[in-house]
Amino acid sequence: MTAPTASNDGLISPDLPVLTRKDFVTDQEVRWCPGCGDYSILAQMQKMLPELGIARENIVFISGIGCSSRFPYYVNTYGFHSIHGRAPTIATGLKTARPELTVFVITGDGDGLSIGGNHLLHAMRRNIDLNIILFNNRIYGLTKGQYSPTSEFGKITKSSPYGTTERPLNPIRIALAAGATFVARAVDRDTKHLEEMLYRAAKHRGVSFVEVYQNCNIFNDGAFAAFAEKEVRAERMIYLEHGKPLRFGKNNEHGIRLNGFTPEIVENAESDDGLLVHDAHAENITLANILVGMDYPDFPVPVGVFRDVDAPTFDQLVQQQVDEAIAKGRGSLEDALRAGETWVVE
Repeated sequence: MTAPTASNDGLISPDLPVLTRKDFVTDQEVRWCPGCGDYSILAQMQKMLPELGIARENIVFISGIGCSSRFPYYVNTYGFHSIHGRAPTIATGLKTARPELTVFVITGDGDGLSIGGNHLLHAMRRNIDLNIILFNNRIYGLTKGQYSPTSEFGKITKSSPYGTTERPLNPIRIALAAGATFVARAVDRDTKHLEEMLYRAAKHRGVSFVEVYQNCNIFNDGAFAAFAEKEVRAERMIYLEHGKPLRFGKNNEHGIRLNGFTPEIVENAESDDGLLVHDAHAENITLANILVGMDYPDFPVPVGVFRDVDAPTFDQLVQQQVDEAIAKGRGSLEDALRAGETWVVE
């Protein structure tokens, strides 16, 4: 377990010293490959955290196993580098016992969607007030280049020399199906947008799930370059904004409309009439699922917030039960042990 090297009193207090990115940088050597997309995610997280106005000792990062899971060493807060796939489980226990803490779960497409898929699914289903950040590089990087649950069909890797025969999982679709109340996507190279998504996820009350397209320049270099490079981003990505029509292009000249339940590109759309208007606050996930199905090269790749709704949280409901039980009185442990059917073994 890692701990901050300095302390500030209070959870969110006007007396809290003004924090900067430097306050969230540790003295640990960052051990990722030069050029890895993880550096960008770390930098944007460290830039975002001071904006929350929360003391460092009230922030916790919990990770599993993988390249992304070294994250807790590099953020000057409390943290756990835990076991493979179980970060959501440990985070669930911590948040339930200490609901006042701000808890981040750092995971990857292998850690979170393979061995940890079950734990991730139930953390989202329960709507625990956790911030889950999934680094998706579509490869196993730490173990040197095997295909992962999100690798594209037919991908040739060290563990699939003739191409994968498995259909990839879509992390956003899984989060929506599990009932996650905040679901978003960002790209490591679009740093300003990435920082915004991390901030909005942290401010959300309930489970937040952010998929980050992260380049592994050693074992899967350029996996997202076709649409994520700065030079082509405007034409091949579409930024979701609640209440606004879906437009993309260098001058927002193109749009998206629906033909039944099938999206269509409207080139050089002169007006917004007939264009699909994004509704991130819809309880029904049909629209969000349609957007998830859009992918390059047939469509621009959607990034931004797919879903942002309010619902009671697991930790909140558990705390209510605890408070109600305490209000009834402490009672007698002896009476509790002898209540109901009991017997004596001689």
